[in-house]
Amino acid sequence: MSLSDAGPGIAMAAVLCVTVATGACAERAGQQPVSESVIETIKKRGALRVGMSTFVPWAMRDNDGELVGFEIDVARKLAADMGVAVEFVPTAWDGIIPALLASKFDVIIGGLSITAQRNLTVNFTVPYAHSGLGVAASKELTAGMAWPDDYNAPEVTFACRRGATSCSAVGELFPKATARKFDDDSQAAQEVLNGNAHAFVSSYPNPTLVVHRYGDKLFLPTTENLTQGNEAFGIRKGDPDALNFFSNWIVVNTSNGWLRQRHAYWFKTTDWAEQVDLKELANLKAMAPAPGL
Repeated sequence: MSLSDAGPGIAMAAVLCVTVATGACAERAGQQPVSESVIETIKKRGALRVGMSTFVPWAMRDNDGELVGFEIDVARKLAADMGVAVEFVPTAWDGIIPALLASKFDVIIGGLSITAQRNLTVNFTVPYAHSGLGVAASKELTAGMAWPDDYNAPEVTFACRRGATSCSAVGELFPKATARKFDDDSQAAQEVLNGNAHAFVSSYPNPTLVVHRYGDKLFLPTTENLTQGNEAFGIRKGDPDALNFFSNWIVVNTSNGWLRQRHAYWFKTTDWAEQVDLKELANLKAMAPAPGL
């Protein structure tokens, strides 16, 4: 049944619930509104508590043991703009949503992808980052080939991780090429290094890191995302003021280019590599998908 079929009174009430988001509407929807917005709690406390997990380059430890990374930059600027300190609460990824619901921290800023299943439990802001797949190619096998047209050919082979979005993307974007599937990203990348595949497809920053380590053999034919994801802050339900504030902060810092610039720095370059110990990252087995994927 549509709203128009329900009669003007019911239709108007539904519209008011969506647009006004009053406490009474939240209660009727089965969502108990908070007595005080977390924004007020943060202001009284004088500190923003951020739940995060360590994933390169979202958040990681530098050579001095300090947290650095894209998420760390975002949280620090957010806190500075609020006029408060920032406190990071490292949390195991598989327990980060339960920890948010238990009020261990105020907000998740950790590459959390928007999904319908997660949205049943937490509210999402507007996206502040757009993860995606990238490609690292063999200099030898792709010499003289133009991106992307020449890569969509029967004689071209892509290596990708079995069951991941990378393999499905190859099939959709390069239907004439062959997708050779492996159990993990390290095996797929190794296939290109061994000269048995033209290119390796994986989530950023994996292609950038592989090229950083094996620049004599590999290169990035493009730095554009092959696909685009949507990552957002995660907050507890029933807090429209927090949802409004965080979303508007993201809108402002998207419009002025700051979020795009910081994301490009951490995901599309390795200018930050000297800050961290890349010994493990040099080992392809250390590669992992982005946390939100």
